Amino acid sequence: MASNKIIGREYEQSLIRSYLESGKSELIAVYGRRRVGKTYLVRSIFNSQFDFAFTGMYNVTRAVHLAQFQKSLEKYSGKRVGRLKDWFEAFDALRGYLESLSKGRIVVFLDEIPWMDTPKSNFLAAFGQFWNDWASIRKNFKLFVCGSATTWMLSKFIGDKGGIYGRVCRSIWLAPFTLGETERFLKEIKGIEMNRHQLLQAYMIMGGIPYYLDMLIKGMPLNVCIDDLFFRQGAPLRTEFDFLFRSLFKDSKIYRNIVETLATKLKGMTRQEILEAVNLKEGGDLTDVLDNLVKCDFIRRYTAIGKSERDVMYQLTDLFSLFHIKFVANNNGQDDHLWSKLSGKGQMTSWSGYAFEQVCLHHLPQIKYALSIGGVISNIHSWSCKPFIDKNGVKWKGAQIDLLIDRADEVINICEVKYVSDRYEIDADYEERLRNRATLFRNVTKTKKALYHTFITTYGVAQNIHSGIVQSEVTMEQLFV
Repeated sequence: MASNKIIGREYEQSLIRSYLESGKSELIAVYGRRRVGKTYLVRSIFNSQFDFAFTGMYNVTRAVHLAQFQKSLEKYSGKRVGRLKDWFEAFDALRGYLESLSKGRIVVFLDEIPWMDTPKSNFLAAFGQFWNDWASIRKNFKLFVCGSATTWMLSKFIGDKGGIYGRVCRSIWLAPFTLGETERFLKEIKGIEMNRHQLLQAYMIMGGIPYYLDMLIKGMPLNVCIDDLFFRQGAPLRTEFDFLFRSLFKDSKIYRNIVETLATKLKGMTRQEILEAVNLKEGGDLTDVLDNLVKCDFIRRYTAIGKSERDVMYQLTDLFSLFHIKFVANNNGQDDHLWSKLSGKGQMTSWSGYAFEQVCLHHLPQIKYALSIGGVISNIHSWSCKPFIDKNGVKWKGAQIDLLIDRADEVINICEVKYVSDRYEIDADYEERLRNRATLFRNVTKTKKALYHTFITTYGVAQNIHSGIVQSEVTMEQLFV
């Protein structure tokens, strides 16, 4: 079977091929955020050679969908198809065409399936009838569906409680590229050569989304590319943030509001803090919105070590959204070269530090591998403590640790994440602060585990009389594994 060049996705490719060769009917759902490469993956594996394929359209009516479905059927069958009044007729017509094919294996691809499910269209009911009454009992029938609206895919399709309950043979979630895959994509597909610091910067802006990375231009400096893509008049990614939310969520305003609010509190907010900040009434709506944002990889939900479930925090982790909110949203096209001019300025420095922290959270397997603990059971936490006076009258300053790796081998890595342009240098004051914080952490948590100070930096830690406090370190280079 011929295929186009695919970067990464080895596991997903092997899954798709295994179900393709199973010899029985299979319903496979591929989902993930918009622009992550779902359609490209499926079409590349099959070299776009389907027995039938149809793509849903954003914000069009059922009548428009049915008219286009009819045209697709006529193209594939080579025969005239009468006007389709509803989805039941559409799937009956598809069934009639597929039954006319004299071949062993039939492959059908329905892309952006959530957009076909317009209000009161009965799309899911018709789809369920098609699959249950005909497709599922065929030999060697393969139906692949894709969708960017992750919440719809998980709740209404993969997790459907109606006619297609339990019918999805396999769901495949497609993640953004890692740093290593980003490097391979730009070099092998685009012919773009960058050093790894430039690659890291591109990743902190675009978050490993292939569609965005594909817009970078060979031979053009990265800063100029970013200006061209985000800041000039008519820039192609200038309005992407707005469309991203409108295409994923029906009530996109509240979703955007929460993401934009979390961008003002980079360490995260509690549910109650979010509730007050966006002026919502208490109820289940906020829970659903937060859960959906977590499922769509815009935010993460975490509990600091030693805290209860009531203290759960929500933090913005989507790098593309963070970049847009910080730099693009309020620019108003006033400066076509904003990014080039911001280089080295304070606003860019504060953003890059936080963005690098998020890159590290997206590359925890690489960090564990670099620390030689990939095979050790471990949990990821954060920790914070407000100033207090203990029972002996000792005053303790507050402290915060953004990344802890709590390991089953009696060790906790206290991780410091530093984005700097050279080796990070620890001075006497900082060494003392690290020691005091570790002492506070041990006293408050009562842990008996060994505490290792671990530095995750761009270029490593400079060796001096204070660097001995560092038990282990991970550099930017090791994130590319």
